[in-house]
Amino acid sequence: MPPARIVFWASTLAGIVFSIRSAIIGPPALPIAIACALFYLALLLCGVFFLKLRMFVDAIVHGDADARGVVLTFDDGPDPEHTPEVLSILDKHGAKATFFVIGRKAEKHPELVREILARGHAVGVHSWAHDRLFSLRGASRVRADLARAKKSLEGITGKPATLFRPPIGHTNPTIAREADLIGLETIGWSVAARDGLASTKPADVIARISRGLEDGAIVLLHDAPERGTRRPAGVVALPAILDRIASKNLVVAHLPDWLRDEEEPSAAEEAR
Repeated sequence: MPPARIVFWASTLAGIVFSIRSAIIGPPALPIAIACALFYLALLLCGVFFLKLRMFVDAIVHGDADARGVVLTFDDGPDPEHTPEVLSILDKHGAKATFFVIGRKAEKHPELVREILARGHAVGVHSWAHDRLFSLRGASRVRADLARAKKSLEGITGKPATLFRPPIGHTNPTIAREADLIGLETIGWSVAARDGLASTKPADVIARISRGLEDGAIVLLHDAPERGTRRPAGVVALPAILDRIASKNLVVAHLPDWLRDEEEPSAAEEAR
């Protein structure tokens, strides 16, 4: 169990005990009560905002200890101008990536989604509408959004959609539960380019990604802006990132291969 989840459950249990004690003995001093409430609120917000903590969901944020290579992932596409550029760069370097597509964009450009698969890459669900307040929505709205995105992507590709990255990486117990119910596995990242921001420069992307390059790293880039037609800095920086990976004697790994290796039984299990 992730350490952050242990802290969350321990804090929740402590809060219950604290409430029972207050009901029996009497409330604590106001400053103590406020401090405890603020701590728990901060803990919850950290769980929502930082997927890497895996407080609410069993996300894959890094390869296993024996994983080799660096996984490249792209969010917020497909885009008719920038996605083909990314695909061409990846082809030149013989690299495979995973594209987490926004449902409404995928339905508008189904040929791009099919082209991604035709070139040997993988696609995953990045919600239908990329609602920036997704983590504040109720269960029915989350369920409808994810189901619509999954159904649309499967209709385009003719294959099961099993990979999921929450919008902005925000999650909570509701999102985790609804994704699990429809067979979506949550994929996070270990290093982010922050190229979803208009202010990010290609040099910033290269510097940030370079610091996190290691075996097992999952890199988050963008092949499209969330809205509009701006060219993400990550697209410009991609050739340099691929060169930097090679210069560190690393390879670009394919996420489905990692997941497939996890599912394969070990020799000991096969012997049973």
